[in-house]
Amino acid sequence: MELLKVFVSSLLIGLSIAAPVGPIGVLTIQRSLDQGPRAGLATGMGAAAADAVYGAVGAFGVSWLIQALVAVRLPLTLFGAGFLLWMAWKLARAPVTARTTTSAPARKGWQYFASTFVLTLSNPATILSFVAIFGAMAGRSSVTAPGTMVLGVLVGSALWWLFLSSVVGRLRERFDLRWQRRINLGSATVLVVFSLWQLTSVLG
Repeated sequence: MELLKVFVSSLLIGLSIAAPVGPIGVLTIQRSLDQGPRAGLATGMGAAAADAVYGAVGAFGVSWLIQALVAVRLPLTLFGAGFLLWMAWKLARAPVTARTTTSAPARKGWQYFASTFVLTLSNPATILSFVAIFGAMAGRSSVTAPGTMVLGVLVGSALWWLFLSSVVGRLRERFDLRWQRRINLGSATVLVVFSLWQLTSVLG
């Protein structure tokens, strides 16, 4: 029963970390509209996998790795900001074409997964959240179950991306080429804003 409580608590943590609209959310919405729900889900699952990695570091208390990630926060953040700018540039220049009923090919799905996995890992501030949250959970629980915590985070995050990509994917047929272009440009603009915000947070 105690393990179930830990799992549910970790699931809610994963859900709460994934749900706020950020660059990954923007990319998931854009790709679900443009390429279909499978492309959106692949995008979100890359972030879920990265959350699980950082969750594992926090849950298992790998102090030397936590210190190493904090030490390289600046270059990682600069890399992430540059990566966001590159993705924004690609989106702004992407040609709009008539949508088909077929989903994106599997190769693109893996590319979407990998890109958001790397993008999420480039934000080491995330690990500090997991360290603080899991430390508080361990203090309140009589059961130490880091594996259960990590699984809960992964499932919670994955459930959010499944929900978001499915809902947005059902709406894709309502958007014509003109709206597709607007969504691409709007998504690119949001990514630029997030990139500048990341740069300001470390250089300001």
